Amino acid sequence: MSTKKMSRVLAVAATALAVGVGAAYAAQPAEHARGGPGGWHGHFMQELTQLHDQLKLNADQEKLWQNALDTMKQNREAMRANHKQVHDQFKAAQQQPILDLNAMAATHQQIEQKDAQLRQQTTDAWLKFYNGLNDQQKTTVSTALKQRFARMEQRHEKMRERWEHQKDAAPAPAANQ
Repeated sequence: MSTKKMSRVLAVAATALAVGVGAAYAAQPAEHARGGPGGWHGHFMQELTQLHDQLKLNADQEKLWQNALDTMKQNREAMRANHKQVHDQFKAAQQQPILDLNAMAATHQQIEQKDAQLRQQTTDAWLKFYNGLNDQQKTTVSTALKQRFARMEQRHEKMRERWEHQKDAAPAPAANQ
């Protein structure tokens, strides 16, 4: 694979991952946001604002940025509404003496498909923006993404360490006597 093609694949993967991270928190109810109101979403939006300020966009790039940002926000809200729909259906199903697992599975599948379309729309909007940047701006975006990935990996490593510590500290199950 050529270097140019490889860098494009990496750019697409990085953007998709960044967008995927955004989509993942978009689907979570507000009470799950880390750090209370705004939580993870607020921090992510702050990082986007800082990146925007560093890029020094021209008018055409600014339109693409705003379109990507608006698409992301709208799709985030749509995914939250989808999540609420599934939650409401589950609550209603709990009132029935026999669960209709087929209906629940079908709804879940439909929501997954809708969410996948929303994630793809968001990814496409961000890629259109990214493709409109010059090389210096792409370098700025790449650097910001690499830093974000490194922080994510550090958080995951801390989580693994905590899990290992908790697993090791947990008392052994009592043997049946």
